[in-house]
Amino acid sequence: MQIDKQQIIEFLKNRGDSSKAGQAESDLPEKVDTERDSGLLDKLGVNPKDLLGKLPGGLGGLGG
Repeated sequence: MQIDKQQIIEFLKNRGDSSKAGQAESDLPEKVDTERDSGLLDKLGVNPKDLLGKLPGGLGGLGG
């Protein structure tokens, strides 16, 4: 599934993780593939399942 980088940054900021949000800004591609980029997400402490649950509409209107 693909997620906009900005949604991940907002997720981290809302979680109070501004340092990881900054890291995500520089490390992640514009469109993050939860499978391809799982190592980067793991490094940022982002579980895609947690992220998807926080997005509007569950999946944020994104298709996988």
